[in-house]
Amino acid sequence: MGRMAYTCRRFAPQLMLGVSAHIEGCPVKRIFIPTSKGSDWQRLLAKPKLHWKKGASAMTTAAAWEDARDALPVEITTVLDSSRDEDLLGLTLLAAIPEWEVHLEGGDTASHTDVLALCRNDRGLCIIAVESKVDEDFGPLLKDKRAEASSGQGMRLNFLHSLLGVSRLDDLIRYQLVHRTASALLTAREFHAQVAVMLVHSFGTKASLRSDFDAFCGVLGAQELSLGVHIAPSFRNPRLFLVWCSGNRQFLDVELPSAL
Repeated sequence: MGRMAYTCRRFAPQLMLGVSAHIEGCPVKRIFIPTSKGSDWQRLLAKPKLHWKKGASAMTTAAAWEDARDALPVEITTVLDSSRDEDLLGLTLLAAIPEWEVHLEGGDTASHTDVLALCRNDRGLCIIAVESKVDEDFGPLLKDKRAEASSGQGMRLNFLHSLLGVSRLDDLIRYQLVHRTASALLTAREFHAQVAVMLVHSFGTKASLRSDFDAFCGVLGAQELSLGVHIAPSFRNPRLFLVWCSGNRQFLDVELPSAL
């Protein structure tokens, strides 16, 4: 069999582009083609011309993950191993998928994960949903999202609260952290993975981003295992980790050509 295309039933240690398909009427990506260069990531972006810029999160992320080739970026492995949790130790990358889409209840708009990393070690599968940042915020505050919510968006917020096992998240929590964590949990369930990780891959220096992350860990009752690694003890199957990882800032200086 050729190695130029993979479905979600077949994996190799590759970075893979997604091809749109439809499941239950909602557009998702479930057929994947390996990348050959960082520029291949551009066409998957919601606004590929606007977001493809040197020093911005999309290009920086593509450069960092392509440089790592068939492994997790070294700083991610280092921070996960520092936890000394057996489920996070020595993870091998099976597949890294840019712009992974997860359908959430309450509308047709999917949640887009910057990178979905399917990993394993001797204990089993681990899903890592990566939210990459330079200095942009984690989306709107929940108070603003609630104030502007349509009936469908209200339904989605209720679904997210139920999934995370909380009655009402604080108004000052950032919405993107909520649905990225939901994406990690739902994808882990899809793959029958015993571990879900929501990981912020931060290439910037904006202090408020870390404060927003810490606040989110607090409302989920997450406990710090090591610097940057938290576990939410109320989640059992899958186990849920919230991780902050500082990226290699040299990739902010990488300029990848446009593929459009």
